[in-house]
Amino acid sequence: MASRAANTRRTASRTRNDENAAPTQAGLRTKTSLSHLGPAQKVSVASTSGTAGAVKKPVAVKAGAKRTALGGVVTNVVKEEQYEDEKKPLKAVGKPTTELRQPLASRTNNAQPTRPIASIPHRSKPTSSSLYTSEPSLSVKSEDPLSEMDVDPSKSTAAAQMQMPMQMLTVDEEAYEDESEEEMEDEEEEEDEEDWLRMSEEDAYRAQEQLDMIRSTFKDEVDLFDTTMVAEYADEIFNHMEVLEESVMPNPRYMDFQTEIEWTMRTTLIDWLLQVHLRYHMLPETLWIAVNLVDRFLSVRVVSLVKLQLVGVTAMFIAAKYEEILAPSVDEFVYMTENGYTKDEILKGERIILQTLDFTISSYCSPYSWVRKISKADDYDIQTRTLSKFLMEVTLLDHRFLRCKPSMIAAIGMYLARRMLGGDWNEAFVFYSGFTESQLVAGASLLCERLVEPDFETVYVYKKYANKKFLRASTFARDWAQNNAATAF
Repeated sequence: MASRAANTRRTASRTRNDENAAPTQAGLRTKTSLSHLGPAQKVSVASTSGTAGAVKKPVAVKAGAKRTALGGVVTNVVKEEQYEDEKKPLKAVGKPTTELRQPLASRTNNAQPTRPIASIPHRSKPTSSSLYTSEPSLSVKSEDPLSEMDVDPSKSTAAAQMQMPMQMLTVDEEAYEDESEEEMEDEEEEEDEEDWLRMSEEDAYRAQEQLDMIRSTFKDEVDLFDTTMVAEYADEIFNHMEVLEESVMPNPRYMDFQTEIEWTMRTTLIDWLLQVHLRYHMLPETLWIAVNLVDRFLSVRVVSLVKLQLVGVTAMFIAAKYEEILAPSVDEFVYMTENGYTKDEILKGERIILQTLDFTISSYCSPYSWVRKISKADDYDIQTRTLSKFLMEVTLLDHRFLRCKPSMIAAIGMYLARRMLGGDWNEAFVFYSGFTESQLVAGASLLCERLVEPDFETVYVYKKYANKKFLRASTFARDWAQNNAATAF
């Protein structure tokens, strides 16, 4: 009996759960087949039939509705009650409701508002002559998008006036009437001491005379099969580059009006950019463009110390987008800074730098282009070129070389590399570089001073070129400088 009752229960349960099972007799009801009637006849029959005498009216079809093949009506009209229910706020039950954050919604920034900034020293291309007066205003509107990288203007008025380059200030002639001629001569002597590129008129005349003579007598053998140098248009290209490189030169004394950063901080920043550059295997031109963007931006903007690294990483981001085929993403640059800056800060810094520099990036020509031209004098010797590349990257760490054009930096690197390898600076090097030996000795001497410094082995450029891949150029150059620099120049 127990087994029979269990079988009965299983059969009943199977019948209830089976969707395809036939309904029970109690659930069946008779219904007249209307398959032989048309749509109009079906409506009339349905209106007369029903239970308990109920009359079923035909459903009115709204305008614009479409009838499907199965007889249903499809319409785009949605009941208003549905939206009204969705618009009603949820009732609080026990505890007040909390606002749910969307998955991709940006976080609310609870940081303190940006501090007011110091006045802008000058832009690269002033729009009008009335922008700079003898009494600059320290108030800047908060709507200015360029104010995110500046410092607090709670400095003295004298310090604020120092932020403006001397060439952009209007000079009051009456203010200098009481100054003696001796003071003016002392100022000129100080400027001459800082400008190590300045030569006497006699030396400059001799150098130019020697260069003109070599250019008139030297015969350049044009290699029409050298597709890299584009021999047919090489002269026109390099003449145009000479004009462009002068237009993107930074101010070599921009640290005089910076209030929070110093030259040593710039050296630390560029040493870090060298690591980032090698870590992501970027092109050499990317590094030089990034450093040029940093120096030009700092030449016209006063930047706080906490924003200095942001300027560097943003400049590298812009240079990579301009030069690289596959540039690192913004997230990778955020990772480079160890999340010190957010993605939005880097993108905003990109807009600030580009607006400040008037989107002038392509005008800069890195020294590598000039090295390729000069290397033609020694038939592209690999040792000379590798050693010169190391020496050129050393100049990035020294702010004294901000006075040099890229063409001169390339010539100094090639000249010192030739001296280290026992070569001379013959007419071919003078012809292709455009500089005589007397013009390059001062720069080579500064480079040797940098190479013999006690802490030079700690900088990254030394570790980079100590690798076998770069022929251990840094160790060779440092050893040569320690043994021969004192008597070589």
